[in-house]
Formats: sequence, C-alpha cells, structure tokens
Amino acid sequence: MNLSKNIIKEIQKISGEENVKISEADRYCYSYDATGRIFMPDAVVFPGSAGEISSILTLATKNRFNVIPRGSGSGTTGGSVAVQGGVVMVLTRMNNIMNIDTDNLVAVAETGVITADFHRAVESKGLFYPPDPSSSAFSTLGGNLAECAGGPRAVKYGVTRDYVLGLKAVLPTGEIIKTGVQTAKGVVGYDLTKLIVGSEGTLAVITEMTLKLLPLPKYKKTMTAIFPKMHDAASAVSEIIRRGLVPSAVEYLDNAAIRCAEGYLKSGLPVDAGALLIIESDGRTDSEAGTAIFELETACKDCGASETKIAKTKEETENIWKARKALSPAVYQIAPDKINEDIVVPRSKIPMMTEFLEKLSKDSGLAIVAFGHAGDGNIHVNVMLDKKDKIALAKAHKAVDDIFDYTLELGGTISGEHGIGITKSEYMTKEIGPVEIKLMRDIKKAFDPAGILNPGKIF
Repeated sequence: MNLSKNIIKEIQKISGEENVKISEADRYCYSYDATGRIFMPDAVVFPGSAGEISSILTLATKNRFNVIPRGSGSGTTGGSVAVQGGVVMVLTRMNNIMNIDTDNLVAVAETGVITADFHRAVESKGLFYPPDPSSSAFSTLGGNLAECAGGPRAVKYGVTRDYVLGLKAVLPTGEIIKTGVQTAKGVVGYDLTKLIVGSEGTLAVITEMTLKLLPLPKYKKTMTAIFPKMHDAASAVSEIIRRGLVPSAVEYLDNAAIRCAEGYLKSGLPVDAGALLIIESDGRTDSEAGTAIFELETACKDCGASETKIAKTKEETENIWKARKALSPAVYQIAPDKINEDIVVPRSKIPMMTEFLEKLSKDSGLAIVAFGHAGDGNIHVNVMLDKKDKIALAKAHKAVDDIFDYTLELGGTISGEHGIGITKSEYMTKEIGPVEIKLMRDIKKAFDPAGILNPGKIF
C-alpha cells in the first residue's frame, strides 16, 4: 500500500505536520518490534487525543488504508508491525495519569503511560498495581492491555485484565466508545471491556483506561532456592501450591538460563545448578511476609533444594530480579537468533514439561533455554539458533510444533501473555476450533467492517 500525498496531507492536518513522519529513516524506526521482523509502514503518526485518532480512523475506513496501533514496540509476536503496509499510529504522546483515587482505589490513565511510571505514581500514594511484565520499564499501559500482559506477580494477583474496570476507545469506523464502570461491580450488557483487552489492537484503539488498585503491601521478602535437578525445582513449585502457600512471585531458571544470566551480569549465580527458583512473599506487616517466606523456604528444602538464601537488603533483592529481567537479552550469548514462546501448563504438569524440553533439546541438538513464571505454569521457551542455517531453522520450527502439541496434551495453552500476532497465527487452529474461529472473525468484522485496523494479526 502506498498512501497518496492527499491522504498524508489530511493526516498532517489532523495531528500536525510535526507529528507525521514519512521519511524512510523515520518509518524504519517503526517497522519492527521485539520479533525483529521488518515491515515498512507508509507513514507514522503520533496522535495527541482521542479526537485525532477518531478523525484518522474515519479517514482510514473511508479511503481503505490500514492503521496499526503501537505503544513502545516491545511486543514479541509482531502485533505492532505493518505487515500489510499502512499508517503506524504511535500512542506515546498520550501519557497522562489523570487521576489516582485513594478513596475508591482506582486510577484513570491514558494509553501511552509507561507501566513503570504508573507503578511509581500509585505506590507514592500507598497503592499497588500488580501487573508487572518484564518490559515494564519501557512498555505502555495500552500495549499491556492489548496483549493482556502478565508477569511474575500473576501467581497471586492475576493478570492485566483482572485490573481493567473500564475503557475509552475508538472504533475503526471512528466512533468513540466508553465501556465498563468505575465501580467494583457492573453487569450491564456484554462485557466489551474484557473483549477489547487482549484483542491485540484489532478491534479498537484504547485511549484511556480505568484501573483497579490495591493497598500496597509494605513488606517483601525475596529468596533464591538452588536445586541440583530441574525436575526437583519444578516439583517444588507444585508442592508450594499443594501446601496452600501463596507467594507473590515464583520464577524459575533452568541451567542454560542461569548460565546466560551469569555470563551477562557476572553476579555470582550458581552456574552448575540444575535450576534456580526466585520466590517472593509480601504482606502488610514484616512478620506476615517473614512467616510466608519461611514456609516457602521449608517447602523448597523438603523438595531437595541444596541451598536457600533470603535477601537481607534492598540491593540484594534488586540484584536477584535484575538477573531474571536480563534473561531475554542474555540468551543471545548462545546464538544470534531465537524463537521465543510463552506456553502455559497446569502447575502440576510443570515437571513433565521441563523433562520434555530437556529431552527435546538433546534429541534435536538445539539449545533450548527455559525460564518463566512457574507459579502460574507460564514457561518462556527460547529455541536458540542461527536463522541463516536452514537445517537448524527447520529443526527449530519442528521443535516449536512439538512443544505446542505436548503443551496442549498436558491441558495447557500456546500463549500465556505474548498473544498471537503474526508469529503464532499458523498454530492457532491447534487450540481453537473452526466454529470458535469463525465467531472471532465475525466479531472482528462487526467492529471493523472495512478491515483497516491492524490487519494480518491473529487470524
């Protein structure tokens, strides 16, 4: 698709010439996301209001050009790239936190607010917004909602959709809608809020959100547990849940992940360990958090942990989490490319999945690095390779196929928090039946009759 000069001029009139980029260099900067796949847009626009978005989408529907909503471009499934050309709509100018209501524990924010900035703002008032994806330092709230982001705290607190009470959004046809409520309860009509959250920017452009907050847990305790075998660490996670313990986070790193993190940060991680668990508890009092971490430590020792260590200082805690959050870039020490999947299995099936991944790596000759949110069964599987090696690439695609098949056999799902985008669309029929897919397509058509909003994604 090549936009006409007249269309570009119309977009410039709407958002201002300074907020519309058409040079090749500018367009290239918004041609890719964390997948590394490149699709050049015809233009890039930075709208400053819902009204501007409405005018652009009305123009797009009338003239049949594509619009691709984008936050910070940190998605890992290609959700914000212009696979069929068109205008990439970058929403980072809309970054105001309008209200933090300490009486009713809700906040209202615009779509382009950086997640970490929002965390700091609500925590300064003694409140807490639990969703905490690894990309929180640079990802936007709108992007988090579009993908229904999770993070380490999901085991105790749930994922993004659990905190979205209401939205303001713009339909592809230009209408501005308001969904949901600002109250704890509300069951008037269909739940359009939950439908739009997780829809990967294919149904509407989110401009504003009302988010539920919690009282801030004032005390945290963070612990590492080292295990000689991955199976023992996985069994410990199941045992923790079986004992009725509810940590605020349970993350795991396999041996390959430990080696990558240590090579990247040089922080003294046990590179000979079979696996490492990072476990956190929180509470309103120090004794509440302390009692919880002691019980969690006991469970790990009972499951064969060779060493446990509770962080004594804020710096020690920060270093532990720094190692976990550094893993995505750190794995590139093994190979120049990766295929990154985020499967979820029932927690009791984690030992079976980890054994399967170890065997698959050995049989295929591919390095497979696994880490993730073990507390809710969400495993980030990284198949490492050089994509220029056609034999290795074919093996990697076969490995992903096998991983998805076994995930579904265990009663799991092929994506826990990354979405479908373009990288997983070919696998969607493994999990979703034809009747359900047709229903989803019909919903898409009802929202977007001209098919101009983020086309080529999911289906």
